[in-house]
Amino acid sequence: MSEVHVIGQILGASGFPESSVFCKWKVQMGSAWRVLQGDHEGQTQIDEPSDEPIANWCHPIDLHFATKGLQGWPKFHLQVWHQDVYGRNELYSYGFCHVPTSPGLHEIDCVTWRPKGSLIEELKTQFIGGSAQLKNPDLVSSSAELYKLRTVSMGKNPDLVSSSAELYKLRTVSMGKVHLRLHVIVRNFDKYGVEF
Repeated sequence: MSEVHVIGQILGASGFPESSVFCKWKVQMGSAWRVLQGDHEGQTQIDEPSDEPIANWCHPIDLHFATKGLQGWPKFHLQVWHQDVYGRNELYSYGFCHVPTSPGLHEIDCVTWRPKGSLIEELKTQFIGGSAQLKNPDLVSSSAELYKLRTVSMGKNPDLVSSSAELYKLRTVSMGKVHLRLHVIVRNFDKYGVEF
């Protein structure tokens, strides 16, 4: 079996409207892949920068994969959360990025976004907090399913959508970026005719 070793860190985030953010992450991969060692999901600490608009996490990542094929190459699924002064956690944005397919050091800026709610939902977000969320956040990294995503407001029944016309229209709002530094090491791919 071929192997991929990913060593690095989630450095931090920038461009978010508020400080006190943290990141929940997990690695999604195809059925031909398995994790030999390392945690395939985790959460950073909350960083509340005083002077600069950049959250620093330096959260370590150390993953060792084995695979029978190239399909389903691993990707990071990221969710950025904000904690307010009352200790309430609010989902800020979603994002994903693939583990680089070439060996070496890689600096990655993962752009994130959030679903845009209706006018009333956006006003509630401004005054009360909370925002529209996806019914199934695991579909963020699936381009075929992303087209069909439905959004649901916080606090409402997750089985409801605002209208059937919204089914194929996912309106989004750009949020900040999550910064990653990853070292990728590959092994035994040459035995199967794959050259990097």
